[in-house]
Amino acid sequence: MSFTVDLSGLAALGQNIRDFGEDVKDQVAMAGAAAAAKVVYDEARILAPESEKAHIFYGRNSKRTGVTYLFQPGNLRAAIYRVYSPEKSGPSRKEYRISWNHIKAPYGHMVEFGTSDAPAHPFLGPALAVTPQAFTAAKVEMGAKLITLQRRP
Repeated sequence: MSFTVDLSGLAALGQNIRDFGEDVKDQVAMAGAAAAAKVVYDEARILAPESEKAHIFYGRNSKRTGVTYLFQPGNLRAAIYRVYSPEKSGPSRKEYRISWNHIKAPYGHMVEFGTSDAPAHPFLGPALAVTPQAFTAAKVEMGAKLITLQRRP
C-alpha cells in the first residue's frame, strides 16, 4: 500500500498566518488549545469512576471534630473542570488546566493516586492517552478559525 501527501500548501498557509498578524495568531492558537483541552476534559469525565451509592468522606480533622461529608454518585465527575490559564499563556502559546475542583471533591487525589488502604483509580493521567485525538481536534479547529478570519472584511 502506498500513498502520497502533498504538503506544498503549507508554505502558503504559513505565509497567510504571518500576514494576519499577532491578533489572528492569538485567536487561532486559542481555538486550537480550547479544542484540544475539550477532548482531554471529555475523556477525563468519561474515565472518572462513579460510586454506586452516596459515600462519606472523612476530612483531615474528622476524628477531632466529628465532621464528615456526604458525596453523591457522580460528584467527582461533576467536579472535573477545564479552564484557560492566562498566566501560563502567551501570544502563540495557550494553556488550559484540567483537574477536579478540590473543594467540591476533596477526595479526588485519593481516587487518582490511591492511599495506603485503597488502590488508585486514575482518570486524569489515563485521559492523556487521547492526546493524538486532541492534536487532531486542535488542527481542525485552528484551520476552521483561520478560514473564518480570512473571510472577514
